[in-house]
Amino acid sequence: MQPSRPAIRPRMVKAVTVATTSVILGIGLLAPHAQAAGDSTNAVPQASLQRTQAAAHVRLTKVTPAYWKVTLANPPLNIIGPNEVRELASIVAQIEADGNVKVVVFDSAVPGYFSAHYDLLAPLEDSTGMKPGPTGMHPVPDMMVRIARLPVVTISSIRGRATGIGSELILATDMRFASREKAVLSQWEVGAGLVAGGGPQARLPRLVGRGRAIEILIGSDDINGDIAERYGYVNRSLPDAKLDKFVDSLARRIASFDRQAIVDTKRLVDVASLPPDAEMQPIWDAFIASVGRPETQARLKTLIDKGLQKPGDIEKNLGQATGDLK
Repeated sequence: MQPSRPAIRPRMVKAVTVATTSVILGIGLLAPHAQAAGDSTNAVPQASLQRTQAAAHVRLTKVTPAYWKVTLANPPLNIIGPNEVRELASIVAQIEADGNVKVVVFDSAVPGYFSAHYDLLAPLEDSTGMKPGPTGMHPVPDMMVRIARLPVVTISSIRGRATGIGSELILATDMRFASREKAVLSQWEVGAGLVAGGGPQARLPRLVGRGRAIEILIGSDDINGDIAERYGYVNRSLPDAKLDKFVDSLARRIASFDRQAIVDTKRLVDVASLPPDAEMQPIWDAFIASVGRPETQARLKTLIDKGLQKPGDIEKNLGQATGDLK
């Protein structure tokens, strides 16, 4: 199924029929700058082609040849959209190709946010025009699968909100460590009428069990670091002042070990614990279908009118905001 119309924009338009799937998608909230001239669904936006490392929203730091860091740096909310997905995919390809790296830490340079969620105001063509990744899937599930199966150890250091695709990204990593005071995790999508698209339905039940997975996904509320640790959503919740030192020490310890032993051990753990790759694309397809439902559009419009995707109370308290929708 070809992915279509994941973006949310600020102007309402009529529903359209996707002939290949017979699904009616009522795509609304279209961004004013997103008016397309002709068929541009296969075009890569020029802005993404002109990105430089200095302007990148995802930064790669090679702390040592064996220890790398991937830092999300897209203030004010660390939104992840098509451009950021491309940047992440490029970094994942570098990790896959390097025979020296053993451990990679994912973190954030934006206070208060690991990543709030997917870009709900991106132009439509920026998402529909993305070519499949090496797995053959849309770049979002492709990226999540490739991160999970990297032949290195991946660690998320979570300070601030890791919600929506931010949660899905940390779930794709091997280990997760959270700030006790500052980490907030959630899959808030059902509260807005959406289906989460980055694979948490496949990963969370294997981590936390069925009941807690349903609580997280369908309860759609914010979860602090201590509860996340209790549930198994993260490995440990640590005092904020100790988080960076703990993660860095663990990464350096792993980086000192034999790479082949790491690769072989992780490969065998993957067999016992990772969901089949085939589970991921249908989850993305369900997200795409959910975007167009009139009920979803109404709930998203209410959230955007109140300040979604802007710094402020809605983003800081998204679990409460979705629960308050009528």
